[in-house]
Amino acid sequence: MSVINVGQAAVLGVVEGLTEFLPVSSTGHLKITEGLMHIPVDNDAVVGFSAVIQVGAIAAVLLYFFKDIVRIVSAWFRGLFDKNERYHHDYKFAWWVIYATIPIVVVGLAAKPLIEGPLASLWVVAASLIVGSGVMWAADQMGRHKRGEDDTTFKDAMWVGSSQILALLFPGFSRSGATMSTALVLDLDRVAATRLSFFLGIPALTGAGLYELKDALGTGVGAMPLAVGTIVSFVVAYASIAWLLKFVAKHSFNAFVIYRIIIGAVLLGLLGTGVLNA
Repeated sequence: MSVINVGQAAVLGVVEGLTEFLPVSSTGHLKITEGLMHIPVDNDAVVGFSAVIQVGAIAAVLLYFFKDIVRIVSAWFRGLFDKNERYHHDYKFAWWVIYATIPIVVVGLAAKPLIEGPLASLWVVAASLIVGSGVMWAADQMGRHKRGEDDTTFKDAMWVGSSQILALLFPGFSRSGATMSTALVLDLDRVAATRLSFFLGIPALTGAGLYELKDALGTGVGAMPLAVGTIVSFVVAYASIAWLLKFVAKHSFNAFVIYRIIIGAVLLGLLGTGVLNA
């Protein structure tokens, strides 16, 4: 019998799609939702399921940014065979995304037992939500928001890509929150920071989903819940991406900061009163 039924999979797909690219921690929200539905958050199949339905959200990014991705990948292939093409920003950017993904892959493989064990605790999620809020607020205040997407450099990509490790080790910190905050500190504007976060998330999240697929299929989650969760995640994530890019063009990240603090405080209360099991 599957540890996650189709109805639960649909709910988790909505949560994943809504929160994957918003700086509020999809992992944290998934764990909270799983806890409220009495799904064991540290079960290998559940961890695998959470990683796999991220592929639905990534598919939404691929579709939303399809023209940009085709342009960048085409430039990369042209540069492989033509030296003159290697001076183009798109060619360089493609390599930067590859290089910037290496740190999270190395740490993810090395720290897998910790990530799926002690660090999966809801206490860690609650603390990371609140601490990450402070980091995000400070980054938004410190950043001068003067550099656009075309101004990004290799150093920017490496710093932002490496910051994904924070969310990997501390679920609740938020991959989007960590990457956007880092980009803001580097003086990228909010739209550039958000788009860079999207592009750097594609290889990291896709790789995590494919790596965890065997656990999700082999230890307790059926094909139907996986399919439902992934499809729902895709549809909801596409809408979330469109909304977020419009929102950050005109607003600060303060609304997300306040929301994260509230959710973190509520989670601490639920854990402290025994309503949720860490």
